[in-house]
Amino acid sequence: MIDSQKVRALLEAGLKEQQAFLVDFQIAAGNIIQVTVDKMEGINLEGITAISRAIEHNLDREQEDFELQVSSPGVGSPLQVEEQYVQNIGRDLKVKTKDGEKFKGELVDFSEGILTLEWSERVPKEVGKGKVTVKKDVKLNLQDIDEARVQVRFN
Repeated sequence: MIDSQKVRALLEAGLKEQQAFLVDFQIAAGNIIQVTVDKMEGINLEGITAISRAIEHNLDREQEDFELQVSSPGVGSPLQVEEQYVQNIGRDLKVKTKDGEKFKGELVDFSEGILTLEWSERVPKEVGKGKVTVKKDVKLNLQDIDEARVQVRFN
């Protein structure tokens, strides 16, 4: 099995050089190194390639063969690290909590592990017939979130 601490050290150096952050890292059976990275402004192919090279060029395939997969999170991928919440402030999220509650709204703030979602909702008027649009919000602790995904808007 390939040395995960050595791979992690090489990865950290590549991330620092590219000013990127780690979303996910694992070494699967068969020495398949899977790395998911991103940057606050979004990572491009050159950044992914540089991080891949920082790992690959410092491991010896003659000593131990491996497969390296470096990618960015996909559009529909769940958010996994705090940096992704900061990165997506101003975008719509669909959130499911560990106790089964579901929320859909704009991520307006994330700090100290707390995210704030806002949305508009039509509710019955207190007096009379009809409905009125009101702004609602919720603050959720990151530890209470089971899954959060960015909702892509097609205009």
